Amino acid sequence: MPVILAEDIARRYGETVALDGVSLSIDEGEVFALVGPNGAGKTTLVRALTGTTDAEGTVEVFGESPRTVDRERIGLLPQEFRPAERLTARELVAYYGGLYESARDPESVLADVGMAEDAQTHYEDLSGGQQRRTCVATALVNDPDLLVLDEPTTGIDPAGRRTLWRLLERLAEAGTTIFITTHYMEEAQRLADRVGLLADGELVAVDSPDALVDRYGGESLLRIEGDMVDGTVDRLAYPAEETESGLTVRNVPPTEIGSVVETLAAAGVDYDSLTWTDPDLEDVYLELTGREVTASGESIAREELTAGDTAGTNPAPEGASDEEVSS
Repeated sequence: MPVILAEDIARRYGETVALDGVSLSIDEGEVFALVGPNGAGKTTLVRALTGTTDAEGTVEVFGESPRTVDRERIGLLPQEFRPAERLTARELVAYYGGLYESARDPESVLADVGMAEDAQTHYEDLSGGQQRRTCVATALVNDPDLLVLDEPTTGIDPAGRRTLWRLLERLAEAGTTIFITTHYMEEAQRLADRVGLLADGELVAVDSPDALVDRYGGESLLRIEGDMVDGTVDRLAYPAEETESGLTVRNVPPTEIGSVVETLAAAGVDYDSLTWTDPDLEDVYLELTGREVTASGESIAREELTAGDTAGTNPAPEGASDEEVSS
């Protein structure tokens, strides 16, 4: 039996469609990442799956309605979570632990999220990243079978993010089922057994990161910056085309970059730089939706990328709270 089973989930705010017939199934011990920009519907889906908002369709968690399932089995971190600021990190974790019949020792949970040294600091005096790690600790204190994290690493510095990634990997290895939303493609690609790509309330693809990249990611690219010599393209063993700044060679295996360099040298090409990139989930999302997700979670259309435009926001629909439509 799946830990989470959702069928044809829909949610509207007036004329705005937040979710449009989303169906998914998550197995025990699986790490599932829901990826999409701000406004895609991620938070609304989290709320539907955990029974904190009404939605059309059917949702089961551990074979029950999310509103009747044993709350001891679930750890939930909403995107918008504002605990009492005058409590210390230790006091916050102890408070939330006290809401359950059995809970982990707050000290061990704080150590897991890298907050042991700052346990006595008041929440309001913590940095944004420390606050978010403390919030993750409150979702772990009941040692849940299912952990639901909505944008858990937003605002956390790269070192802190890697600390949480390692923690989630350990939890997954121990059998915890994890559902995570994120707009960080690297995060999803590293952590998830399967990834769901959400765009405008629709789940456009679901599969393992590698399978999605293989199917939709496109080609590897070797970009060479410099002055080309006539006939260089014809000398190469891989498809290539000249660009305004140099040359782009397609589908070059990393082991064959040296042979391309030798060919350039033989042709008398003097290049300034050479960059090889492999397709990833960012390329997949762009291919399937025509949009790129920025580091801040904004969505930029392909034509805006081409024009060099960095604008692009989604207004909140009438009747919905900001946090409910911001992910």
